[in-house]
Amino acid sequence: MLINCVAYQDGQKLADIDIANISDWLAKPDCFIWVAMRDASAQELQMMQEEFDLHPLAIEDAAHGHQRPKIEEYGETVFIVMQLPEMHEGEVQVGEVAVFVGRNFVLSVRRSSQQNFLGVRERCEREPELLKQGSGFVSYALMDAVVDRYFPLVDALEVELEEVEAQIFERGAARSNIERLYALKHRTSTMRHAVVPLLEVVGKLHGGRVPAVCMASQEYFRDVHDHLARINGAIDAIRDTIATAIQVNLSLVTIEESEVTKRLAAWAAIFAVSTALAGIWGMNFEVMPELKWEYGYPMALLVIGSIASLLYWRFRRRGWL
Repeated sequence: MLINCVAYQDGQKLADIDIANISDWLAKPDCFIWVAMRDASAQELQMMQEEFDLHPLAIEDAAHGHQRPKIEEYGETVFIVMQLPEMHEGEVQVGEVAVFVGRNFVLSVRRSSQQNFLGVRERCEREPELLKQGSGFVSYALMDAVVDRYFPLVDALEVELEEVEAQIFERGAARSNIERLYALKHRTSTMRHAVVPLLEVVGKLHGGRVPAVCMASQEYFRDVHDHLARINGAIDAIRDTIATAIQVNLSLVTIEESEVTKRLAAWAAIFAVSTALAGIWGMNFEVMPELKWEYGYPMALLVIGSIASLLYWRFRRRGWL
């Protein structure tokens, strides 16, 4: 679906144009076209391919989606793929945006995402001096908007991790904590898959051999690279903390199990002594000490109770009971 198609010249908006007239506007000097699409159909992408002379492989990637974040060059056109993770009902869902950047055009194709970039266009139109840089600055603005939306997601992961950490030492919460930590680890990995590949390739847009369309905006792409490095550092810290928290939880489970084992062993020892004494006095021999004694039975119970009480006191003192 076409969202908008606008022509610009010298940093100023000229007009909203029809797709059929893109070729005419591209022929004008110092003019560039900015087209935004969402969940574009194969027919719409074919029209864009014909209008902007896009490479078939890039169009195929934009049509199918599920691409790893990357930056590729096809002649004078730069093809950028970025993932758009967003939190929905506690789960991280991943959309995608493909951006085609040419000398005098920018085409963005958003797929499987509810996020929009209307604010990016408004921001660029408020800064005509920067918009004069053309398609290179627009591609930076789109990339910067995507990266900026990673920060709230990372913050949400950190907040949830702090909540789990606060409950780690609560008795009986180990199992639920481990389940939450593994779910959090999965969401963190999803974020990492969006950030790390983009961090690896965004260096192509500043320093060294930079594509011609991005040459005038190198400093801005360097700023995006710095933001990605900060996000990646935060994600690595979260992953390390999650791993530590899981180990702590497993250790607590082991400690709780050993406590239960000690209690069972203590009670088993108490009852074992009582059982042994009862077994000895319960043997059916005709001649036994105290067998005919009037106070033999109460004395036997007193001995058993005394020994059991002594063992209970010793185990209690050692912290086993």
